[in-house]
Amino acid sequence: MTEHDRRPDAGSPPRPVPDGPLNGEIGPTERLAMNRTGSFDWDLTAGTIDVDDAGLLVFGLDPATFDSRPSSVVAALDTEERARLEGIIREAIISGSTSYSAHFRTERSDGTHQWTHVQARILRDAQGMAHRIVGIVRDATAEVTHSAFVLELEKRREVQTSIVERTTHALSRAVTVDDVTAALTGPGGLARLGADGLALGLVENGALNIIALSGESLDVLNDFRSRRLDRGLPLAETVLSGRPRFVTSLPSLGRDFPQLAPYLERLRFRAAAYLPLVAQARSLGGMALFYRGRTAFNADERNLSLGLAAIVAQSLQRALLFDEERELATGLQETMLPRRIPEITGGEIAVRYHAAWSGRQVGGDWYDVISLPRGRVGVVVGDVQGHDTHAAAIMGQLRIALRAYAGEGHAPATVLARASRFLAELDTNRFATCTYAQVDLTTGTVRAVRAGHLGPLIRHTDGRVGRPKLRGGLPLGLASVFGEEEYPETRLDLVPGETLVLYTDGLVEQPGSDIDAGMESLSAAVSSGPPQAEALADHLSEQLWERWGPGDDVALLVLRRSPDPGTPRAPRIHQYIHQADPQGLSDARAAVGQALRDWNMGDLADDAELLTGEMLVNVLLHTEGGAVLTLEVLPEPVRRVRLSVQDRSSAWPRRRTPGEAATSGRGLLLLDALSDRWGVEPRGEGKAVWCEIGSAADAGAGAEVGTGAGTT
Repeated sequence: MTEHDRRPDAGSPPRPVPDGPLNGEIGPTERLAMNRTGSFDWDLTAGTIDVDDAGLLVFGLDPATFDSRPSSVVAALDTEERARLEGIIREAIISGSTSYSAHFRTERSDGTHQWTHVQARILRDAQGMAHRIVGIVRDATAEVTHSAFVLELEKRREVQTSIVERTTHALSRAVTVDDVTAALTGPGGLARLGADGLALGLVENGALNIIALSGESLDVLNDFRSRRLDRGLPLAETVLSGRPRFVTSLPSLGRDFPQLAPYLERLRFRAAAYLPLVAQARSLGGMALFYRGRTAFNADERNLSLGLAAIVAQSLQRALLFDEERELATGLQETMLPRRIPEITGGEIAVRYHAAWSGRQVGGDWYDVISLPRGRVGVVVGDVQGHDTHAAAIMGQLRIALRAYAGEGHAPATVLARASRFLAELDTNRFATCTYAQVDLTTGTVRAVRAGHLGPLIRHTDGRVGRPKLRGGLPLGLASVFGEEEYPETRLDLVPGETLVLYTDGLVEQPGSDIDAGMESLSAAVSSGPPQAEALADHLSEQLWERWGPGDDVALLVLRRSPDPGTPRAPRIHQYIHQADPQGLSDARAAVGQALRDWNMGDLADDAELLTGEMLVNVLLHTEGGAVLTLEVLPEPVRRVRLSVQDRSSAWPRRRTPGEAATSGRGLLLLDALSDRWGVEPRGEGKAVWCEIGSAADAGAGAEVGTGAGTT
């Protein structure tokens, strides 16, 4: 080594350790060096190395033939190991370090590998130049092998811990048996278990029912989905014995279980673990884990399999208990709700009930449909405070009481007042909310009352959804406690084809969200759904229950008045215009014009739109409610268009003579000028103003116009 090469700050690296072949064979004396320590003294200036006999034996060199050349010492190393060792030494010398340490691997003459450890000190002169390296060398094979074993063991244990943690986490969220099977067989399920296939069976009524099969080729076991629990199959035998069975060769199962033999050659697995599922000394079933790459089970792997079986068993026990409680709870709720919905004339009704997933805790939501005197029908939805069996029991009693009061023919306000008194006398601290309506489907009249509950929705024939303002009273029970049993009645009108929607708050309340957002979502779903009651109820269930989740019970009632489209020769439309809807008048005029054009009577559209506007304005300005507009074609003897506007006021319009500057009073003059005939007819509590256009016949028949406060 030159003076330049030995300087730590030299521009070029120090002279590399020379390469050269390793002379000499490994003899029996080499074995004496194993687990021994030798020493060496490397003179960098002279380029020679002095190694004692123990060190030579560690290096696998013959003391009699060793030539003191550094290249002979490393000749047994392969190219990669030699380059790595030279790099460590070069870096230590250049960096000014005073020592270095390295492990490197050599191959012995018998083909085995030896790990050698070198610990060296670098001696430098006053100028910092390295001139000598002294150190020790030892056979570290046993140490490194043990370390590698420990690392591999730790790695396996980390994998096993991960399997247990991931499986536990996935099953911790499983509530029902279906949830458990989904966690085990769904995306990532087998990977969490560290298996390639799974079969899960539950004991039910003396049979072993396979409830889950997952993994390639396991579908061949579908023939064994449900079998009597006997020892004819390995999983059943494991369940009966309560002992696991670890199989390292699936074909060998055929000798012990002949029923299974024809199927084994189609299973693409090499090993399996059959595990009993036991929780609190109760045998629930069995689980089989299948493996493609495994041919043996060591102690850790067996313990892991048993641990997984215990986790699955605990989850299944919890899920089975939940399912049993759920079945009990839903059975209790079903007995409290009406068994059937009565048939009605002039409309259709659909009901839906969605129970919250809360185990034995059941809600107090309910619905009911009640046949009333004079062909009417009563509809109600309500919610008793609380989510337990007590709430359900109160709900059942309250539903029966309310049904009885309604069936006696009492007015809606009286029905709720008596129901409130009944609940207060039950000596319970619970209250209830509800909306109750009496509906006459012949006339479309709805008389509705509300006790602390959400108001209904009305879907109009054109798909728009209204939220009528229902004045309300206190919840049932509380109203009687505070002596305020007043439930103001609100009258609504359903024209043919319109739909009334009643619901409980579980349909619109979402945790963390404002109820107005839920109401907007419900209105949008009602508007976008199909018109038929059953189809609309299904649509709302699919759109909203899945979105809101299982947090609360939901009762839903959809009542639709039968549409009245007339006949192809005499078509008909009906539309309700709310007094507080500023857009309703414009929409009604547009609907009339479009309908006439669709019926090939477009030449009458302009006059019909003008007459529609005049008749509706009179109602909306001079009465206290909305109006029902009917447009129909009278086919005989000549096709004519008939417009009718019905309201609740008994005051008939009267003719006036407006002055030149008057802004009103010309409505009847327009009726006279544009229509062939017009008139006024009494309709129950109100009247209907009608006119006909399209034919000159009977134009002189005039009209019967009553007198009253209403003006046009």
